[in-house]
Amino acid sequence: MGSSTLVPVLGQSGKPERYIAIRADITSKKKTEAKNEYMALHDALTGLPNRRFMAEKLNLAISRKENESGHGAVMLIDLDNFKEVNDMLGHGVGDELLMQTATRLSSILRKTDTVVRFGGDEFVLILNHLDAERDVAVKDVKNIGTSIQAELTVPYLLGGQQLEVTPSIGVALFNSEKDEPENLLKKADIALYAAKEAGRNQLTIFSPLLQDKALERALLVQDLRQAQDKDELILFYQPIIDSEKRIKGVEALLRWVHPIHGMVSPEKFIPLAEENGLIVPIGELVLEMACKQLAKWQHDDIQKTLTMAVNISVRQLNQPNFVEMVKRVVARTGIHASSLTLEITESIFQRDVNSAITKINSLREEGIKFSLDDFGTGYSSLTYLKQLPIDYLKIDKSFVNDILEDKSSAAIAVAIIALAKSLELKIVAEGIEDHQQLDWLLANGCDFFQGYLFSRPLHPNNLQLTLETKA
Repeated sequence: MGSSTLVPVLGQSGKPERYIAIRADITSKKKTEAKNEYMALHDALTGLPNRRFMAEKLNLAISRKENESGHGAVMLIDLDNFKEVNDMLGHGVGDELLMQTATRLSSILRKTDTVVRFGGDEFVLILNHLDAERDVAVKDVKNIGTSIQAELTVPYLLGGQQLEVTPSIGVALFNSEKDEPENLLKKADIALYAAKEAGRNQLTIFSPLLQDKALERALLVQDLRQAQDKDELILFYQPIIDSEKRIKGVEALLRWVHPIHGMVSPEKFIPLAEENGLIVPIGELVLEMACKQLAKWQHDDIQKTLTMAVNISVRQLNQPNFVEMVKRVVARTGIHASSLTLEITESIFQRDVNSAITKINSLREEGIKFSLDDFGTGYSSLTYLKQLPIDYLKIDKSFVNDILEDKSSAAIAVAIIALAKSLELKIVAEGIEDHQQLDWLLANGCDFFQGYLFSRPLHPNNLQLTLETKA
């Protein structure tokens, strides 16, 4: 490929007598321009079209609705637990997973559709030529979604091992040239959130009801940001009992008293705090309030031996200043450090375990104890467990619930108790609701007990009455 330039040679009369043609080869330039244009519209890792390309395609698909009947759809696909793959197996394996996912999606795509790498572990499918009847279009979308789930849940071979991954899918339908790309993507994202909330590996289609829930959630997050300053966050305390049925300590449990909604369930607002980064300041507040209460008890002759357990999120533990923050709160409140137990969960195994162990050891040198909560329900690792410097192991309520009826739950509980004993750890069983469960746990060597059989979580005033009664 080339370009030519003609240069006239003038005679004495000043008129051109002949021309000289200068020809340049611009093949390389054209190839470079084409490559740059391709890279501007495609994802470097997967080779799929990128967000810029998607914007053009989606605008085109919407504009066609002026002259074309039938629905289109934006399908937002997110790989469940992709972050854990990156954290546990490394970014190289994560990248390979994304590339294989892109290949799989491309292989089952209809010719009229477009698949896009939206960013991170999210992909977008633009579906065209769906039925004009919404009910039929919904059925078509669900069939396509089922095919995608079937394809993506086939085990991946990554880093020499098999890995199973599931997709969550949110969908927004459109059938008018007045629809806006940004709004459709927001709707698909709302539907995706609902799919994950429903247990993941689900497909959810956007509806106005979902939008109402998303608005409610956004307003709740806004209120949660102000709850600390408005003194709406309080601690309840659930007693922890020893084998002699004496109260040896309590677990501090956060409650939110909303001025309009009343008592908001922790199952509702704790995940919101985690998602929006509020768990770190809220976690420090909880520790401060719990230690202040503990300090009051330590000036009382009857209650001075009580211990306090406080839950710590992985996000808190990962903060660079976590150790200094805990030490500062302990020093400021003047408590005996040995009376404080920090409860962590198995999600610690998904992150930098060695860093966590260093932090835990630093605080244990101050006398603070540690408990591993909900053991057996998450990413258990016996390799890390034997290295983890903890004092207590908690048997999760899900096992305690069924120990009398389900042989598997009973066997797991027995194994956890035996494991704890071999590691010289104390065992705490939570979620005890009847005397038969208590008798079973006592007979099998459990050390401490917690649950509605003894007491629900108590407001500080009610707890005080209970402690005085038990004294």
